[in-house]
Amino acid sequence: METQNPIPSLLIFFSMFFIVYIIAYFIVFRTWSPKIRPEASSCLISLAHGTPAVFLSTYAILADPATGFASQNTRFQNTVLDYSVAYFLTDLLHYIVFFPSDVLFIGHHLATLFVFLTCRYVASRGAFAILSLLILAEVTSLCQNVWTLANARRRDLEFAAKVYDLLSPPFYVLYSIVRGLVGPYFVYRMGAFYIGGAADGLIPRWVWVSWIVVVMSAISVSILWISNLWVELFRARTGNLEKKTR
Repeated sequence: METQNPIPSLLIFFSMFFIVYIIAYFIVFRTWSPKIRPEASSCLISLAHGTPAVFLSTYAILADPATGFASQNTRFQNTVLDYSVAYFLTDLLHYIVFFPSDVLFIGHHLATLFVFLTCRYVASRGAFAILSLLILAEVTSLCQNVWTLANARRRDLEFAAKVYDLLSPPFYVLYSIVRGLVGPYFVYRMGAFYIGGAADGLIPRWVWVSWIVVVMSAISVSILWISNLWVELFRARTGNLEKKTR
């Protein structure tokens, strides 16, 4: 097994995301309303994590020709896991400080951290599965964060409203495909592998079972969320059409 001291990389990545958050809150969004500054700052660290995580995870997977659902993690795969752990720790701190009653997101972040940490420090295997899921989760990050920022300002900025209206349909389509089709298919492949016993003796059963439960729960919530957004969009477009025909 490849060894490395995880503390420096975790501290470095956590410090990086924390600094980005501070810069976002006190400089980038200093003129924004106090009600939306925390959310906007969270979006900025999400941007700093999401798209880079997709490229880093893709490289980490492709760089290991022997990778698989039960393969031993490589050093670079562990580094990418540390990178994501640092981000979710930072964003978890954000929710605890500003939105302590948002149990759903706090629970989501804790569950996600559980998956990353068990893959990284308990099993030391399965990074292929977890990083593949990370790619699927973050491939929509850029679009989603821009959409979220536009949504936060669309009632007081015409430009933000235009960006929100323009971005909503393609974002919803992409998100629906990734979370509603590709994600469930990958989890099916993942589950079939582990349930078939191919990881017995390599990854503890309680670990991979918990991974599947967490991921299936997250996908279910995502599908519910995007479904509600589609309903809202349909109602808004229908309402606008009715106004024009009067």
